[in-house]
Amino acid sequence: MSAGAGTGLDTAFFVAWLEETAGEIARNRERLTELDAAIGDADHGTNLDRGFTEVLRALQESPPDSPAQALMTAGSTLIRRVGGASGPLYGSALRQIGKALADPVTPAGFAEAFGTGVMAVERLGKAAEGDKTMIDALGPAARALSEAVRDAVETPEALARAAAAAAEGARATVPMTARKGRASYLGERSVGHEDPGAASSALIMGALAAVAARREGA
Repeated sequence: MSAGAGTGLDTAFFVAWLEETAGEIARNRERLTELDAAIGDADHGTNLDRGFTEVLRALQESPPDSPAQALMTAGSTLIRRVGGASGPLYGSALRQIGKALADPVTPAGFAEAFGTGVMAVERLGKAAEGDKTMIDALGPAARALSEAVRDAVETPEALARAAAAAAEGARATVPMTARKGRASYLGERSVGHEDPGAASSALIMGALAAVAARREGA
């Protein structure tokens, strides 16, 4: 029996999430780069697009046999292939989620593992909510997912709530003053711009919800 059998959270699901994410990043590459141009290095979209293209190549060359392996392969690839802060941060998150997943994957197990991935980003980036970083999207997403699972909400709806929380969190970074990363050097001039890391985090969570919804309707 494959990992996640009976819950829908099997290896194919996580591979589909990574594929959907790669597509979303590619479609939004210019927007992410424009957001980064305002308060960063103007390379966030380009770097992530290249990184997730490499993730797809790695998954094709060595097809994973478990959700954990899929996420750990993706994480290791991002760490190796993506410049700037986003590669190590997203890569560490995916690796930590993979390490924390039990076999088979349950909704509660995924929610817990996802939370550990977010904590890995917090530790590595030394960031907290309110600092105008990807944590402002990932933190609310983790809480929404945990709450939905605790309330026995069906997995597609639980992931949709997590994605909505991430999108709302990303939008909430617009009036914030950046306190971490390159954007922090701008001080008050960072106000009025959406954080690119939060924006890409919302895209990644949206991809997760989209895959769950599509599989539910299949």
